[in-house]
Amino acid sequence: MELELNETQRLIRETARSFAREKVAPGAAERDRNGTFPADLYREMGPLGLLGVNVPADLGGAEAGPVAYALSMMEIAAACASTSVGMAVTNMCAELIVKFGTPAQKQKFVPRLTSGEAVAGSFALSEPHAGSDASALKTTAKRVGDTWVLNGAKQWITSGAYAGVLVVWARTDPSVGKGISCFIVEGGTKGLHVGRHEDKMGLRASNTVALTFEDCAIPAENLLGQEGDGFKLAMMALDGGRIGIASQACGVARAALEASLRYLKDRTAFGRPIGDFQALRWFIANMKTELTAAELLTLRAAWLKEQGRPFTREASMAKLYASEMAQRACDKAVQIHGGYGYIDEFPVERYLRDARVQTIYEGTSEIQRFVIARELFKQAA
Repeated sequence: MELELNETQRLIRETARSFAREKVAPGAAERDRNGTFPADLYREMGPLGLLGVNVPADLGGAEAGPVAYALSMMEIAAACASTSVGMAVTNMCAELIVKFGTPAQKQKFVPRLTSGEAVAGSFALSEPHAGSDASALKTTAKRVGDTWVLNGAKQWITSGAYAGVLVVWARTDPSVGKGISCFIVEGGTKGLHVGRHEDKMGLRASNTVALTFEDCAIPAENLLGQEGDGFKLAMMALDGGRIGIASQACGVARAALEASLRYLKDRTAFGRPIGDFQALRWFIANMKTELTAAELLTLRAAWLKEQGRPFTREASMAKLYASEMAQRACDKAVQIHGGYGYIDEFPVERYLRDARVQTIYEGTSEIQRFVIARELFKQAA
């Protein structure tokens, strides 16, 4: 793995860093308090290439690769984790259509995602009774003439109330355990109903809703990939998505570390800065060491993806370690701030709330351990 960034990667990182500091960070606390969805930020991200970092330039992407994507996610997440979530899912949807879509699908849907015209993309896989076990989904799609008719319910759908393009999974063959297919659904399609916005612990500016499909008819040509291949598409997309969540975790942990360093220098106790005390210095030494390890795991997984090599195990390792590291880092940041860490005058309480879900979505820590062990046994065989 190359440890030095190339010119394109540096440019994308600097673009994301500048945008994060100038546009994203200033309103992060207010968006969190009010639960305000950052649609305006996504529209501005599009022309910068941040909604299609690993998407070909002729489809509106930056064509900068998975490593650049991981780096840009870290920057946006350090400023506002909520904003980084919609960015991640939009990138994931665009990449999936690029990889498996027909030429017509790519031309119709991908530029809408990468430009910000669609505002955001949504990845509609989870259902009320089917989270970790995606193969148990019950939403159905039935072919009726030149349409597919979808019926069912989805749960925990990021940006679902705002997305102009949704990638949706449904069962097309009830007789087969994994007889699942994947479809592209446009926001506002008749029969697609958006549920209430979930009032979450963290990521409060990220829109999360239930979706209901009631005789929702879409054109037959909106089938993504081959009929029956939906489960395979979902698992491949989630591998890449886990790099995004690992990157997000690294960004939030870095923000917690930087906030802690500022506080350690400014706050005094017993006549001197509290950063002079050994116990607190050990806190930040451990935070920095674990953060660097998580960043390297994440960039290693992204590099493998960029090289076209298998990266399932490495993506799960990065997601597992980075998400659990972020919780530890943010918890220590609150502890360093003492009572001030528990109120929203300082950002570390938001970081801790935002970090909590990172061990749950895109596959829980337990699922990551299952995947890592499965891949190890495959290799041993």
